[in-house]
Amino acid sequence: MALFESGNPTLSEKIFNRSLADQHEGTMTVRGSINKFGFLMLMVLAGAIFTWREFTLGRPGTMQTFMMIGLFGGLISAIIISFKPATARYLAPAYAIFEGLLLGALSVVINNAFSKSYPGIVMQAVGLTFAVAIVMFLLYNFRIIKPTAKFKAVLVSATLGIFLFYMVMLILSFFHVNMAFMSWTDASPLGIGISLFVIAIAALNLILDFEQIETGEAMGAPKYMEWYGAFGLLVTLVWLYIEILKLLSRFASSRN
Repeated sequence: MALFESGNPTLSEKIFNRSLADQHEGTMTVRGSINKFGFLMLMVLAGAIFTWREFTLGRPGTMQTFMMIGLFGGLISAIIISFKPATARYLAPAYAIFEGLLLGALSVVINNAFSKSYPGIVMQAVGLTFAVAIVMFLLYNFRIIKPTAKFKAVLVSATLGIFLFYMVMLILSFFHVNMAFMSWTDASPLGIGISLFVIAIAALNLILDFEQIETGEAMGAPKYMEWYGAFGLLVTLVWLYIEILKLLSRFASSRN
């Protein structure tokens, strides 16, 4: 029976099972993963604060550079961690800092663009992201939503479909083919509907992330998997924040 069937590619049954042979440093705990997740969030915050400071100091031209550094640095770190989970203890903090640069630069640009039509858009996005995460945790903790096999199968399929859809849109953009409904400023019913659907899928992935961390403790996964579990949770939370910020940007565009 598959214990780990998640839309989050960083957490899987094979990876956790392979790790069971390496337990000389102790075993994974839920508390340990949560503590490490808190540390990673501080790293994200540090990276974001740095980019905001650069912007306020009159260097808005550096935002594009920070976005690229954050995007590719985070991607490379995530790929290495996914294939070598033991490196999570070293690379997860680096991944968090890269994501901080990316999210900070993206957020300050969006905040500046909609400062008049939608003041406080970034703080609302942050608040909504954590509110959704807390709600998902409570729904999982009280077993209101149970990650059954069917639930996992549907969610994995939906997540994979979104990923492939985004990849197709990215490839088309290289050939200057852009769909209006994918724009951050498109406030059409289709564009808003897509954003709401993706947000729902990202939020439900948190349910699977919580289960996987909890099951990792029950399986007796090695201590370093706490970093891996925290990293996987951060990946989903970053995705959720970006999608919520995109949705709010659509609403802000409708006010212009």
